[in-house]
Amino acid sequence: MWNLAGTGLPLILGVVTIPYLVKGIGVEAFGILTLIWSLIGYFSLFDFGLGRALTQRVAASLASEDIRVVPHVVKSGLVFMAYTGVAGGILLALLAYPLGSDWLNVSEPLHASTIGSLFVVALGIPLATVTSGLRGVLEAYEDFKAVNLLKIVLGLASFGLPALSLKVLGPSLVYMVALLIVARLAVLLAYGVLAHKRMPAGWFKSAAQANDVKDLLSFGAWMTVSNIISPLMVNADRFVIAAVLGASAVAYYTVPFEMVVRVLAIPAALTGALFPKLASTLISNPAIARMLYRRSLKLMGMVLLGICVAICLASYWGLALWLNADFASKSWLIVCVLSIGVLLNGIAFVPFAAIQAAGDAKTTAYLHVLEFIVYVPLLLAALDMFGLVGAGLAWAFRVGLDLVLLLWRAKRSFGERAAAVYQQARHPTSE
Repeated sequence: MWNLAGTGLPLILGVVTIPYLVKGIGVEAFGILTLIWSLIGYFSLFDFGLGRALTQRVAASLASEDIRVVPHVVKSGLVFMAYTGVAGGILLALLAYPLGSDWLNVSEPLHASTIGSLFVVALGIPLATVTSGLRGVLEAYEDFKAVNLLKIVLGLASFGLPALSLKVLGPSLVYMVALLIVARLAVLLAYGVLAHKRMPAGWFKSAAQANDVKDLLSFGAWMTVSNIISPLMVNADRFVIAAVLGASAVAYYTVPFEMVVRVLAIPAALTGALFPKLASTLISNPAIARMLYRRSLKLMGMVLLGICVAICLASYWGLALWLNADFASKSWLIVCVLSIGVLLNGIAFVPFAAIQAAGDAKTTAYLHVLEFIVYVPLLLAALDMFGLVGAGLAWAFRVGLDLVLLLWRAKRSFGERAAAVYQQARHPTSE
């Protein structure tokens, strides 16, 4: 419930502020703002999967009552993530000019503000990576209340601060993005305080160790492959739309996309709690872990089917009421297509979490590489033939393929890996 609130409550503010922003800065500028939101999330992949790896490693250590390793493992992970975050920020700063002036197909009057905004975003990449690590620690302790109170704050800031900036400082993308980075810094400090209270006394003075980073990367490196490819597949459509149809067309796709995919807060809420629980019960009681997996899969299918059907039926009316009839006429069919994709993608959250809780991040990485190879040419072809609706069709097909492959692999990998993890925990010298 806390996970659901963390994503859902900011959406209420978004419903109010998005029409205000579209009207105040224009459709193209708002499309650029959504691209910048995507870039902040995408460049957080420079945590190299260590946020998720810390959750898995710390949760397993707590379940086996081996808490001695926790301080130096966490310290090692956070130091590494700080360095990689700086590297990611430098890379984005180097790409700011070509992105803003050429690659995103932005109209000339918005070149300067887009480039300036990207430079500001680069400062926030190290904040995002370290925050990911601290959040992973708190999730390992199953402190979902603290995690999601901060997530609510950051979500409200993501929608509210651009609107506040528009009201007070005018239609400047640079000011809007700068306020978002300040909010991320404040949230990072709060995460640090809360994680410090959870950790054993004196943990911060423990030495960062190369072996700990190596162990975390054995899981996190494969997570990084997924973290690179999965967000790319989620966000590639809008960048391709900008390159092919122009930035002005992006908003007609991203606005309904951003609203419809918020339904994924439901499976994300469940699997956010399911992941550390599976990681620990795979050691303490594998039968319980498999029961949790089956029940979660059934629950997601039942809940999401009703929601997605309702979204499709109300798509035109909802967009016309929220924005205007012209916007609704261009986007309602996209909403219907995307709702099918959300149903399939939401169910896939469960086998994805189960496979990775068993420590098998390698499998999900391989599957995402395969899907990426299929998705990119399909997206280009569908966009050329069907326009914006084609982009939605390509995404729905991709997440459907993802679901089929994950269910197939989870049926084998989860059971096999569960037995291996259980045996290794009970007989650590057996190998």
